[in-house]
Amino acid sequence: MRATRLALPALAALSACTVGPQHPSTTVSLSPPVPSAVIAPVAGPAQQIVPGATVQPDWWTRFGSAKLDALVARALAANNDLANAEAALRQTREQANAATGAGLPQVDASYQAQRVRVSRTFSNPLNDPNQYLYTLHTAQLSVSYPLDLFGGQRNKVRSARAAAEVSADRLIAARTTVVANLVNAVILQASLDAQIDAAKAAIRSNREILGLLQQRQALGDIGLADVAAQQTALATAESTLPSLERQQDHQRGLIATLTGAAPGSVPTSLPALAELTLPGTLPVALPDAIVANRPDVRAAEAAMVGAGADVGTAIAARLPNIQLSATLGGEATNIANMFASGNPFWTLLGGATQPLFHGGQLLHQKRAAEAALEGAKAQYRAAVLQAFLDVSDALSGLETDADALDAAARAGTAADRNLGFVRRQLELGAVGTLALLNAEASDAQASSALVQAKAGRLTDTVALFQAVGGGVAPRYAAHRRPDRSPGGMETASIM
Repeated sequence: MRATRLALPALAALSACTVGPQHPSTTVSLSPPVPSAVIAPVAGPAQQIVPGATVQPDWWTRFGSAKLDALVARALAANNDLANAEAALRQTREQANAATGAGLPQVDASYQAQRVRVSRTFSNPLNDPNQYLYTLHTAQLSVSYPLDLFGGQRNKVRSARAAAEVSADRLIAARTTVVANLVNAVILQASLDAQIDAAKAAIRSNREILGLLQQRQALGDIGLADVAAQQTALATAESTLPSLERQQDHQRGLIATLTGAAPGSVPTSLPALAELTLPGTLPVALPDAIVANRPDVRAAEAAMVGAGADVGTAIAARLPNIQLSATLGGEATNIANMFASGNPFWTLLGGATQPLFHGGQLLHQKRAAEAALEGAKAQYRAAVLQAFLDVSDALSGLETDADALDAAARAGTAADRNLGFVRRQLELGAVGTLALLNAEASDAQASSALVQAKAGRLTDTVALFQAVGGGVAPRYAAHRRPDRSPGGMETASIM
């Protein structure tokens, strides 16, 4: 009896053991923090970089457009990619719950009625030797419990829960991507609207100049060659419009698709470029916060946890497996007497299985799981480095955008003044059509570059919000485990 009392705690301790890497870790060297800076172009509003500031979840509201906010709300509610990601999350969560249930005691109840006619050649199994036709009723309750001594089942649960976390983080990443793509599509749409307006203005200007040249040609001041050159310039300006309008139609269709609607059903009222406010402050998370907040990095981290659990499962498969089971029931020819005295039956069974020879299958499965873990670690490190690269690219883009804006603004001002001078000189007959054509081309190019520079600052701001981990969490995103908090990451040793 004393030996039994001593064995039970030891058995319980063994059942709590889990083989395999409990906290798979990898090391990533973080880049130095981004210094505080102010991006202040002469031709546009300034932006201040604030290291360590928190990125608000609804960062798109910083652009100050109610029309944009309404489109984002529609996309978050109706986008089909998000619906697919949400379904995948529900699936993996249910699979994790199923894996948890597989490690608990399994209880089954059964009932069977059997009509039997036995031969008189053999002895009758019933107490009544003259009864050869009878109905046998059997009811039983079966209980089985896998004694998970080496953590094979617990590692399966860890792997399933990690897969659910991967799906949860991928959903957040999908929501962030959808919002970023939508905001960029709206910005590009507004930029195309502005470029189309500039192209139409250039066409009107070319038509006015063509009228002036035709008047001078009628007076004999210039020849047909000058008129033909301006007609060519007008046709060239008109040829740019269809391409811009095609891009505009595509962006409208893209906006409709992102909001879960068919192309052609996008609202006619979209924000113009002038209605989008450039955020004045840019919160840039510190490197450790980027690692903790980027949903793609967190998904890679969870995948690494799952791969480590799979290694533990493969190791446990090569160790003894102990199964406990019990059966309780009753059997009688009369259903009312199944549990009468003498009819109940019970069975207790304990068994252990030790794999001996499987042709190397279990060993190779373990090695495959270890290789998958190494791959998951590499993917995690790659995700972290990609996050830093995205932040670096966004910051570099914002700095060069400011320089490009100033250059485009200076070029636009100079081109406008030059075109005005040339047109006046043309009216006075002081210049020829070649100077006019050059001035018109420069003015059109400068106008387009200025619009694109303004839009570039907006799109690179979106890229920065996305790069630093501005995740758009779903309403039910309470999927984080306490042991994965940013301050105590279980799978990443950050140095």
